Amino acid sequence: MSLLQPLRPDHAPALLVFERENRSFFAASVPDRGDDYFARFHERHLALLAEQAAGTCRFHVVTGDDGEVLGRVNLVDVADGAAELGYRFAERATGRGLATAAVREVCSLAAAEYGLTTVRAVTTVDNAASRAVLARTGFRSTGGAELDGRPGIRFVRHLGGRPGVSPRRRPG
Repeated sequence: MSLLQPLRPDHAPALLVFERENRSFFAASVPDRGDDYFARFHERHLALLAEQAAGTCRFHVVTGDDGEVLGRVNLVDVADGAAELGYRFAERATGRGLATAAVREVCSLAAAEYGLTTVRAVTTVDNAASRAVLARTGFRSTGGAELDGRPGIRFVRHLGGRPGVSPRRRPG
């Protein structure tokens, strides 16, 4: 069983293992993070936590029963009721529906907890697995894009509600 949870300081060691072990797998479908990312990982992790505390991003990890990080699902550039979705899952965790379940859960959180009404995503044309996750979770293609020099596709999912107003904070 897997568990989606907000990124915390104590996730850093398992997250670094996840990124290192899957680096070449990820690089086959998304731009590589580069050596500097790994050399400065702990500094970067603290910066992500600061962005999350400021409310400009919402970072999540998907862990297994043993605490191993199996995936990441993030909402970045949170503003005006919208955010950009990004996710990646360990090679050994693919094909089990984890990405689909986690993206669904993050979209539910986006609407119910974070007050978002729109989530956008971009993937490369050749990333069939990512396109399938987006289609299964209610995203619709909105046209072409370029992702680090590669042809891509933009997607959007409308969550409903009013931009920037969390359902839990609405006047009664």
